[in-house]
Amino acid sequence: MIVQAPPITVEAFEEWIYLPENVDRDWEYIGGEIVEVVSSSYPSMVAGLILVEIGLFNKLHNLGWVTGADGGYRVAGERYIPDVAFISKARQPELPNVSYNPLPPDLAVEVLSPTNQSEPMRIKIANYLLDGVLVWLVDTAHQTVEVYTPGERVRKLGMNDRLDGGSVLPGFSLAIKDVFPG
Repeated sequence: MIVQAPPITVEAFEEWIYLPENVDRDWEYIGGEIVEVVSSSYPSMVAGLILVEIGLFNKLHNLGWVTGADGGYRVAGERYIPDVAFISKARQPELPNVSYNPLPPDLAVEVLSPTNQSEPMRIKIANYLLDGVLVWLVDTAHQTVEVYTPGERVRKLGMNDRLDGGSVLPGFSLAIKDVFPG
């Protein structure tokens, strides 16, 4: 849900999110607008399943850091909170304890929920790609995953396909059917 218009500066956004009435909620700064991050149960569960799979893979290979839906990142000058993200230890040896990591993630997983609006999501994907981020856009309504790799055409995966980590998470593989239980 967009809570403010017209566009504001990122500095005004960073002041606004720390107001007492805003600190217990999650906010993104997308295209000059303040957007509240609100999820629902099923998309949250799907994100959780992906988080667990990437987390277990990372635990075995110790490649980097995995964050969930409270981990914010600076992406192309904006502030995003992907549902799941991964950043390599090669790029960031230690994970900073800040609201929005100063580096963009290597992988961002965005799970669509009923409250997502298409325009902010299009802006986010474009900015992720601009910053070299691999993006998995998970559509729970259609049980598909769109894979956005910088410099490549988008790939749309269905229930019979597998996600792979590419050069970001070499060797990682996850069946799409395992992302959408039930």
